[in-house]
Amino acid sequence: MSVAKELGVFSSVVNSAELPAKVRNTISNLLLDVVGLCVAARNNDYVNAARASAIQNGSASALGHEGSFGPYDAALINGTAAHGEDYDDTFEGGPVHAGAVIVPAVLAIAEERGLDGDAVTRGIAVGVELMCRMSLVTPQAIHKACFHPTAVIGAPAAACAVAAAIGLDAARTMYAIGVSGSLASGIIEYLADGSWTKRLHAGAAAQSGMRAALLAEAGFTGPVSVLEGVHGFYKAFAPSKEPDFASLLDGLGSDWVLEKLAFKSYACGTMTQPFIDCAIELAQSGIHADDIESMVCEVGEGTVHRLWEPLELKHAPPNAYAGKFSTPYCIAVGFLDGKAGFEQFTKARVAEEDVRALCVKVSYVIDPDNEYPKNFTGHIRATLKDGSVHEVRKSHMRGGVHEPLSDSDIAEKFRDNAVFGGWSNERINATEAALQRIGMLGVVDLKMTRG
Repeated sequence: MSVAKELGVFSSVVNSAELPAKVRNTISNLLLDVVGLCVAARNNDYVNAARASAIQNGSASALGHEGSFGPYDAALINGTAAHGEDYDDTFEGGPVHAGAVIVPAVLAIAEERGLDGDAVTRGIAVGVELMCRMSLVTPQAIHKACFHPTAVIGAPAAACAVAAAIGLDAARTMYAIGVSGSLASGIIEYLADGSWTKRLHAGAAAQSGMRAALLAEAGFTGPVSVLEGVHGFYKAFAPSKEPDFASLLDGLGSDWVLEKLAFKSYACGTMTQPFIDCAIELAQSGIHADDIESMVCEVGEGTVHRLWEPLELKHAPPNAYAGKFSTPYCIAVGFLDGKAGFEQFTKARVAEEDVRALCVKVSYVIDPDNEYPKNFTGHIRATLKDGSVHEVRKSHMRGGVHEPLSDSDIAEKFRDNAVFGGWSNERINATEAALQRIGMLGVVDLKMTRG
């Protein structure tokens, strides 16, 4: 049996009512987190550009925007908004950002087709689970090939999510996966200048996966060997590593890895998060920026080409978005501001002298024993001008499997993001109630999110 056929069988038999309680709870938190992120980003220029590109009317919501849209456009806008500030969920071991791909795809098709919360929950469970598991098949190799795992893995995962939501059988789901392999894309050259394409990747993957599922529903076929084939998905996007499909297939349907999703505490790249916690702790110990001669960080080799090099660029990121993928910058604002929220990633803050002066004091050494990508750790060794050395380590990412955020933490994050996006308490409460109804497998009504 081909891998795509096995995934098709899995996708077609998931029953929302039989999902473990922790899976259902994670999905409810994911809905809250993604919707809040869309609202927080709704007035940003890149979201407005995505919205302006819309060409189809329909029944789906672009969360936080007036009017209704066709499902492809809604998925693109919402996925771009949810991933745009890099404040969305991540999966340790991948890493991938599943929520920003799967939730927009499933909500858009649910609104367009009049589906209920049972279909939404089923679709999200299938899509997120497969996206996380697919990221484990060739760890680090997709990034090494210059592709963004969220972008490329997101397409087949979203195809399965939409297929499950609309009730496709195993055979048509298999073809949807086959089609999605030819629609997957997303390179990481945004790292060169902090331009917007990474923000687009989640929405584009959601859109592509939906298109693949609807093509398959209409009878369009795709290669059944799409994932393991000689010219297949992993050969194309991860040529440096032999695929390990056991990590995708073993325990599928019984051992739900999506329960281990990490919800971010900071609005920046995943692997920078524990370094920010180190910086905050260092500052709270009474050290001042002017006291510091240098800060050296022990890091995983797999993070260097995205978050540390070229070091000159990371010391002086050209814009706020580039700052999200500069560990020196994230350490600097964490140390100086005690946080790394939306206000730390602005055009003004990235150019301020106190941040730049501290950034250039930060460097790295590769730790050959670092657990990345299985675990995200943080470390700073600060040498002060008086010759003393102060060291801080974090053994894991706060918000991840070792120290998860609570349900109330995630609800508070949702509300904070919605307030940041300009929403009233009345609208926030109505939206929270609507998402709770979806989580209870009830009606899908998101009209209160429009505007």
